This record gives sequence, structure tokens and C-alpha cells, in this order.
Amino acid sequence: MTRIILSLIGLCMYCTSMTAQETVSFTPEEQEMIDLSNAKWQWMSDKNVDKLSDLFHESAQFVYMGGYWGKVPELNTIKEGGIWYKKAEIHKQEVRFAGPTATVYSTIHLDSVVGGHDVRFPFFVTETYLKENGKWKLISLVFTKTLGE
Repeated sequence: MTRIILSLIGLCMYCTSMTAQETVSFTPEEQEMIDLSNAKWQWMSDKNVDKLSDLFHESAQFVYMGGYWGKVPELNTIKEGGIWYKKAEIHKQEVRFAGPTATVYSTIHLDSVVGGHDVRFPFFVTETYLKENGKWKLISLVFTKTLGE
């Protein structure tokens, strides 16, 4: 009987810790990065190349399933509609800081138009930002396609 009660207490403690893990709260610094990342997705959806140009570092690299390119080709592709990031459905986000850099890890479903075709893919996205002169600049955006829908 004692063993059953202890097992139930352990199970309840496990369930409580699982529930606590599902609710994520961010520090103010982490929330700032989450807000910036989410704004970036909106600017991409709106094709707001002025805001994106200000956000993207001059040496930024954008890595996709088919290759990579820098800031100017990325802005041109967004502006001309070669890729239209319609909506990023964000499922999970984490932020890590290391010196003057911050990395935002996101698990998303991305609705976009590529070559005139509507597509929806699950991605793990890694965004790295560098703080220069008190302002965050995106230096790397890497898409890794995940399995499943």
C-alpha cells in the first residue's frame, strides 16, 4: 500500500512538472527577442523590405533547403515575390544569449508561395542576431525542414 501511494505521489509530481514545462515564461530580454522574431515574420508576410533591410545585417546569410544567399538577394526575392512568406504558425520558441549574440530557435509551420505555388512546410528555424550600437541585427536565418505535418 505504501509503495502504491509513493508511486502515485511520484506520478503526481511528474504530471505537475510536465504541466509547468508546458507553460513557458520568458525573461524581459528573451521576450524582446521573441517579439523581434515575430515582427520579422510579419514584415516578411507584408513584404516590408524597408523594415527588413533595417533588420538584416549587411553580412547576413539566409540558408534554405536549396542553398543560401545574402541580404540583397533575400530582399529582392521578398520584394519581387519569388518567395512570399504568408504566415508563420509558431509552435515553440526558445532564446539563448552568448555575449553580443542572441539565437532564437523556433518550431513552425510556414505557409508561403514559392514559384507561384502555395506550400506549407514544418520547419525548425534558427535565427541569430548580433547587437551592434545598441540595436539587434539579424545575421543568420536557417530553415531546417522537419518530418511530418
